Amino acid sequence: MLSLTTFRALSFDCYGTLIDWETGLTSDLLPITSQLPPSHSLLSTPLEAVQRFNHHQEHIWITQPSLSYDLALSAAFRLLASEANVSVSDSDAKSIGKGPGRWSAFKDTVVGLTKLKKYYKLIILSNVNDENIESAIKGPMKGVEFDAVYTAEKIGSYKPSLSNFKYLFEHAKEDLGVDKEQGELLHVARSLNADHVPAKEVGLRSVFVARGGDKPENYGTGGDLEQLKKDGKVNFEWMFQSIGEFADEVERQFLELEKGGRGKQD
Repeated sequence: MLSLTTFRALSFDCYGTLIDWETGLTSDLLPITSQLPPSHSLLSTPLEAVQRFNHHQEHIWITQPSLSYDLALSAAFRLLASEANVSVSDSDAKSIGKGPGRWSAFKDTVVGLTKLKKYYKLIILSNVNDENIESAIKGPMKGVEFDAVYTAEKIGSYKPSLSNFKYLFEHAKEDLGVDKEQGELLHVARSLNADHVPAKEVGLRSVFVARGGDKPENYGTGGDLEQLKKDGKVNFEWMFQSIGEFADEVERQFLELEKGGRGKQD
């Protein structure tokens, strides 16, 4: 396997990679989906409603890039309700806007990140607004020390805009002394469309944390892996099923490197 020991920092997509986005969102869409008959198209697959919601959300990101993430979530929620021809309350629409701050982390996230922190600086690059990210760090990811958090709210645009990655490169260098051009930065994400496609465009090496998203039945909101590979739009060099699996391989490589160094000294 290619070496993971040459990097100084990891940048992470947060939702879908560290936080269980699809489970949290599925729950918060219940005010819509619970009103639908079993035969409704939004219930045709377990992820259909999530995918349609994501379609509306991505349109909002493009057309209203300065709209804060919580308001974008609420707007997408209302659009999905309109598509389904059901009524929803203002409180339900407002509640989903705060959802990312309370959705659960994957079981391997905190342990895996704690292990990775021994070897790298940790950065979040997220489309989520500051308030939700702060709540997630204090809540579901409590105990993990991040060196920097860069959000769409700070940047003024949403991934997959290349502006977000340029901001990452500039600030990682200014704030942390980490130089992407020197091969010191590695991006870690599940989302193919929002992260791995632009990562290839800007020459950022990356790790695909699949979480089942390498299987067609689990593509969810991340993108169609086979089609993107066929079109040559992604170029990740490593694939793991979880942050925990990735962290285990990182530790194995660093321990092997340390062992080799001791052997030479002996």
